[in-house]
Amino acid sequence: MSVSLRLSRGGSKKRPYYKVVVANSRSPRDGAYLEQVGTYHPLLAKDDENRVRLVEDRVRYWLGVGAQPTDRVARMLDKAGIKERAATVNPAKGEPGKKAKERAEDRAKKIAEAEEAKREAEEAAAAAAAAPAAEEAAAEEAPAEEAAAEQAEG
Repeated sequence: MSVSLRLSRGGSKKRPYYKVVVANSRSPRDGAYLEQVGTYHPLLAKDDENRVRLVEDRVRYWLGVGAQPTDRVARMLDKAGIKERAATVNPAKGEPGKKAKERAEDRAKKIAEAEEAKREAEEAAAAAAAAPAAEEAAAEEAPAEEAAAEQAEG
């Protein structure tokens, strides 16, 4: 029979309270267990001494006879100094999923297209503003050229 140290939930809806129990690994989460070896109150402050309470000698006994703690219980045991837990490394933990990456690429493409359209509109507006000014300058230069031509003739 494989034995595990795990949490068994109690408490009401949205008010969890857990027992740290030694149970057959095949039994249900809140089902029968062999022994209760501690408690866990997740609603209490992290520095509260009543948040995690363990019966250390019984935990050490069960670990000695081969009980395997779940990940959460292993964290508690590591913090209590009962059993060393190797840190896990997950480099892809903060990386978004495939669909999120696709949405981000689409959003970036739309933003780039909008900026390009805005830039083209500004250039067209600048060209339209520059065209009447060029016509006015050309209109001013034309009479001066005609006057110079008339003086040269006359």
